[in-house]
Amino acid sequence: MNPEDKYNHIFEHLDLSKVLHTLRKKSNRGRPEKLNVPAMIYSLLIAKMENIEFISSLVWRLLHSEEFRAQCRFTGSDNIPSEASYSRLIHALEQTGMLENLQDSLVLSALEEGFVSGTHLAVDSSIVEAWDCQFSEAAAKRRAARRPPKPSEASVAEPQLQFELPEPKPTVVNGPPKKPAYAKRGRPSHAERECRREEQEAYEQSLGPFQKTIEAMLPYTYDELLAALPRHAARCDKKNTKGRLTSYYGFKANLLVDTDSQYIVSGLWSSANPNDQRMAVVLLKGLLLKFPSLNVKHILGDKGYDSSAIYQLIHSLGAFPIIKMIHHKKPPEGMNQDYTPVCSQGHAYRYDSFDAKYETLRYTRPNQCKDCPFSESGCQKVFKIRIQTDLRKHAYPARGSESFTQLYNKRTAVERVFAYLKEYFGMKRTRHRGVRASVDFQLSTLAYNLSKFALDKLNKQLSNSQQVA
Repeated sequence: MNPEDKYNHIFEHLDLSKVLHTLRKKSNRGRPEKLNVPAMIYSLLIAKMENIEFISSLVWRLLHSEEFRAQCRFTGSDNIPSEASYSRLIHALEQTGMLENLQDSLVLSALEEGFVSGTHLAVDSSIVEAWDCQFSEAAAKRRAARRPPKPSEASVAEPQLQFELPEPKPTVVNGPPKKPAYAKRGRPSHAERECRREEQEAYEQSLGPFQKTIEAMLPYTYDELLAALPRHAARCDKKNTKGRLTSYYGFKANLLVDTDSQYIVSGLWSSANPNDQRMAVVLLKGLLLKFPSLNVKHILGDKGYDSSAIYQLIHSLGAFPIIKMIHHKKPPEGMNQDYTPVCSQGHAYRYDSFDAKYETLRYTRPNQCKDCPFSESGCQKVFKIRIQTDLRKHAYPARGSESFTQLYNKRTAVERVFAYLKEYFGMKRTRHRGVRASVDFQLSTLAYNLSKFALDKLNKQLSNSQQVA
């Protein structure tokens, strides 16, 4: 398919009316608008699909290719926007959050069409390196102060985007307050103990949501967590595929992906230092707020999400967690590594069924116990375990069963989506600094979902035409 037809099918399902209503001028006074804002948004999405990394390269191609201008929906009378105009547009999209609304509406359309079931969701994160890793803010200010102004910047007036932005978001201090320390040794008096207790309580209350424990984050709402989310580039240490500790500087992309259709259901952009469990809390809290009709049955994750708070949050959403465990200690006597009952001879009981009413796992006697002399007197025939006794140890389907393994293997869908985003939709690294880097992430995920939705619509039309014929 040639590029013109391809982009016609893709942008057919992108409704920019709410975006234009938000970015429009609030009054008729002042300079008239001279830039084609929808075409600028189309060009940013096409830049992600064409792997155009720099805004300067995008502007150069618009200036020198009439065919590319037509693909981006620029008309012959439109002015070609400059890099500064694109910068203002990216700033406006970040402040208004309209790209996230476009993403949510597209997922709702995919749900109505039946392309997304939402039965099995996989959560994962991936590092996105920042371009400014070797430059500090202080060095950038010194270079800007030494750089002489260009004569063209003062003399040439260019068309500007004119729209009102919302109030700037308050900056969140990433560093935690100083913890009270006590140098005096020995047993404190009663008055000193009361003073220390009050200081400790004041310190814990001063901490932000992302500075507290995972369990303490659960009472916060989705909007409160989103307001406190750190979004600036930071350094973090992470083990690579070979098990070696590697240092990164940049951001972290967090996704919830439908494993059956590989649609991105929800995504978050954050600093690189918050761990995966904290970001999973924010994603899961916003899931039912955005898609209340979504019927989620299982949520899949790797060992990085093995936390009692995550299991509790998933179960409160009406779903069951499928997460690999990290064994911190040996299992109790009478159970194996998967917390399955074992007989006196060491054979594991067979997972038989699950009672949805009482949320109970049923295990039956293993096949090896048929000829065992202790089968009648020493071994129990059936074990029933309620998953509420420990959501982390007992899952549905039961750990170690074939059904659990098949469901967990579906988690690789989110890894494939990350590979597609980085290879074909320009998410290898970001050129922007601070919170504006989140626009790069939203453009990549929106371009990916738009491409999948357009392809599914074409396949559906083709299958319907074949059935009619």
